[in-house]
Amino acid sequence: MEKPIIEVKGIGKKYNINHGRGRYIALRDVLANITKHPFSFLKSKTKQVVGLEKKEEFWALKDISFTVDQGEVIGIIGPNGAGKSTLLKILSQITPPTTGEIILRGRVGSLLEVGTGFHPELTGRENVFLNGAILGMKRHEIARKFDEIVEFAGIEKFLDTPVKYYSSGMYVRLAFSVAAHMEPDILIVDEVLAVGDAEFQKKCLGKMEEVTKKQGRTILFVSHNMTAIKQLCKKTILLEKGEVRQIGKTNQVIDSYLGSARLGQKIITPNTQSDIFKIQKVEFKNDSNQPWFLHFKENLKIETIISSKREVENFKLGIGIDGIGGERICTTHSHSISLKKGDTVFDIDIKNALNPGMYSLSIGALNLFYSPEITMFEVGHSGKLEEYNQYNYGIINIDAIFKIVPDGKITL
Repeated sequence: MEKPIIEVKGIGKKYNINHGRGRYIALRDVLANITKHPFSFLKSKTKQVVGLEKKEEFWALKDISFTVDQGEVIGIIGPNGAGKSTLLKILSQITPPTTGEIILRGRVGSLLEVGTGFHPELTGRENVFLNGAILGMKRHEIARKFDEIVEFAGIEKFLDTPVKYYSSGMYVRLAFSVAAHMEPDILIVDEVLAVGDAEFQKKCLGKMEEVTKKQGRTILFVSHNMTAIKQLCKKTILLEKGEVRQIGKTNQVIDSYLGSARLGQKIITPNTQSDIFKIQKVEFKNDSNQPWFLHFKENLKIETIISSKREVENFKLGIGIDGIGGERICTTHSHSISLKKGDTVFDIDIKNALNPGMYSLSIGALNLFYSPEITMFEVGHSGKLEEYNQYNYGIINIDAIFKIVPDGKITL
């Protein structure tokens, strides 16, 4: 039986966090402190030398184990700070693990930070050869792929111009093109679809598919774009707090990441300032059969039940939507109403102006309660290029209609 091309056995990565003064200290202050308190200074330096200064241990990864067979495309997902990039750096042999071992049976190519190794004073042509060499390509390999690299990047007219004069988009296109045309046995990729404009992102995704399906390469792919993960990967690893939470079929792992108790399928108790309010239910009412998923431009329809132990005048129900990195995308709220004691059912219809990607939903009422990130959901797309031309960028104003059920007569 053929051995796996990647074996990860009990990998752990520890960092030491020193807790000292963060402010700048001038040389004159150091000299004055030595003069005034010589014994304290010597005591402090002695602790540093023998390793007794105050430190905090942080394990970015803990006991990670998995195998990857030749030709597999593995997705790696998880929230920010889960350890995804640390794992890829260890597999790329950029940083060593603290515990455990990895076995790589093939040449590794990494695309962890687009543009690493570019020299601003060199031309695009010169940087293709320089960057290719840094990424592990032989000169004859770069020469053979040169025309394809330039054509993919779309910078033919500026090939002999120093890259310091390139726009950020041109710089990114050339950097990705060099990395995408490498021919390693194992390709490790960290969130490349987050760079460039929408049309180039689609081009990147197409190139990734070509590498995986036609050329049979083994790929580890980290992304917050669940649509891209579903499209490229049959198997996915879910990381949380530095540990493997789940390994399995991509759809099942993504559903676990987006779903379970976080997606309103159980009673949710929000972080409140009192015991008066409780969110009993949050549920999608979209036409899609997939839980907590809607298509690009499809409106977001939510039913939520708010339970109150007393009547409340001037009640405003608010909805907030955040990006995967925690940035607030938009906020909308109802007009003032008189909230009755007991359960009140709200039907909320939000005009969707969100780009494809992952988002979190928060619910609250001003000065009464706030429940952050009670659920995550995904906006997907069909992959048609014309959709990319309709994308929105920056902060979005979203229109919403709030209706109270059961009578349906009050429209807010």
